[in-house]
Amino acid sequence: MTVRVRRVYDPPEPEDGVRVLVDRLWPRGLSKDAARVDEWPKELTPSTELRRWYHASEGSYDEFSSRYEAELAEPEAAQLLHTLRNLVRMGSVTLVTAVRSPEQSHASVLARLLEG
Repeated sequence: MTVRVRRVYDPPEPEDGVRVLVDRLWPRGLSKDAARVDEWPKELTPSTELRRWYHASEGSYDEFSSRYEAELAEPEAAQLLHTLRNLVRMGSVTLVTAVRSPEQSHASVLARLLEG
């Protein structure tokens, strides 16, 4: 049972297990066949306001993480997070994202919460 974070543009690997796209929008220039995405829970992504705030470099990654975790505590997101935790219990899950720096993104926050 592992949770990995990878860029959706990287070729799928056998050890990816269930591939979950954790972006609100479909990645540019990538076909659905090439992405090999199994799940796409759009409601788990950060709100538009939070994304804009973070990408405008107005706050730190730690502050972004705290605000995103608060959003994930809302009922709909919490239910989706619970569903993902169940997937992790059954085997490997790879969170895929189009962001250039997955280790400083919402995907790494999700991975930490799913592993904890």
